[in-house]
Amino acid sequence: MGRVDPERTGRFELSAEHENFRDSVRAFAEREVAPHVAQWDREHHFPHQLVAKMGDLGLFGLVVPEKYGGAGGDFTSLCVAIEELGRVDQSIGITLSAGVGLGINPILTFGDDAQKERWLPDLVAGRALAGFGLTEPGAGSDAGGTRTRARREGPDWVVDGTKQFITNSGTPITSVVSVTARHEDGSISTFLVPSGTPGFQVGPAYDKLGWRISDTHPLTLDGVRLPAENLLGVQGRGFHQFLAILDDGRIAISALALGLARACLEQSLRYAGERETFGRPIGSRQAVAFSLADLATAIEAARLLTYRAAALKDEGAPPKVVKQAAAMAKLFSSEAAVDATRVATQVFGGYGFMEEYPVARFYRDAKILEIGEGTSEVQRLVISRGLGLPVE
Repeated sequence: MGRVDPERTGRFELSAEHENFRDSVRAFAEREVAPHVAQWDREHHFPHQLVAKMGDLGLFGLVVPEKYGGAGGDFTSLCVAIEELGRVDQSIGITLSAGVGLGINPILTFGDDAQKERWLPDLVAGRALAGFGLTEPGAGSDAGGTRTRARREGPDWVVDGTKQFITNSGTPITSVVSVTARHEDGSISTFLVPSGTPGFQVGPAYDKLGWRISDTHPLTLDGVRLPAENLLGVQGRGFHQFLAILDDGRIAISALALGLARACLEQSLRYAGERETFGRPIGSRQAVAFSLADLATAIEAARLLTYRAAALKDEGAPPKVVKQAAAMAKLFSSEAAVDATRVATQVFGGYGFMEEYPVARFYRDAKILEIGEGTSEVQRLVISRGLGLPVE
């Protein structure tokens, strides 16, 4: 387990158990993911059979109590798994990140016993996936601007609205989506909407620049009728719920970005040692060597920020401390990952522009890291407020 010394906040080390777990996830990714991702990416194919294998490995249940089929482990372990999957392919990494952070976590954190018993076992086992319907056409960074509406009709809730960019929402194994909606008094609640509910429509998958293997759809709710027990958590507390969910998600995205940056460095080092110009490996040229030295330094900083934030969460640090650490980690790591893909593509030269090389896929995948789970601008806003600045 990652440890935090209370007298030296944020100092930590990963345990031998974590590193052994890293080895097992890396072997899984190299065996089950790496040979197929180029084809899956070309075909925009979501490999739901792989989700079951990830479930068998216990990846979806890392932070879930044993009573629901999970391992009852720590958040740091989840970040290790996301990092290692993201090192091979970002789409598979985000499938796990969103599957746990946005799918399982809302139910685990805010659900009642009946909701947990109904949904968690299949989600943990990889037999099902869940999504989190927050973003709307007019409510992205301004998530509080939710326009989806919820009203009471007798004992039921009726929900109307539109969501967009929702991950894991339209797969063959998607079982439920948590959806935020606004009441007449302006407060926001979260509702569990099972797949197949009348009026709940999943739009065609997006044609995306990157994350082409990941499942992402718009959603429409047209008179969706839900029983009272599908309210998730306390009525009117949905805004506070999703803010808490996003803090955890930002650490996970930082781990995903870290995996991508590592992959870029590893492949660039290999290529720089093999490719020769004017009779010498290009890695002997200062222009290349210094670029990779800077990248290695950024990766180490991203690693420390990511696992410091994870350790703080695992040790139960105050929410405002975790929020600040999560925002810093996500901001730095995502921007470092985008820079890493630019460096790697430059090192590979013309080959880096060819889809047959993974760095081209990494280049496409990276940009969303600066957008999803809160843009870089939002992270800077969160950090500024955490410093006590009166930022609007």
